[in-house]
Amino acid sequence: MSPDSAVFDLAALCGQRARSGRTYFEFLRLPAMSAGLYEIAAGAPDKQDPHREAELYYVISGRAEFRAGSEVTAVKSGSIIFVAAGVSHRFEKIAEDLRLLVLFAPAETT
Repeated sequence: MSPDSAVFDLAALCGQRARSGRTYFEFLRLPAMSAGLYEIAAGAPDKQDPHREAELYYVISGRAEFRAGSEVTAVKSGSIIFVAAGVSHRFEKIAEDLRLLVLFAPAETT
């Protein structure tokens, strides 16, 4: 693996996220972007606050509703969601455990 590329294994990332005890596990951080795995159990609340960065979600698995501002959209495996910086958003009515790939640009501030 060169310093200019990386290959990640989803099963390994899921294991690392589970061992962390957190719902969000960041696995890549560069100045221009960061990436993580976010998992929310069916029926659990999504407690995130708006971010200062633009965000892209890819729904790996699961089913829920996604609220951004006053808009609500059903999402499922294969859905790709863009959220501009500062927009209030969250997953609601999580019917099936959600597993999400999350990309922030630039890298998420903590």
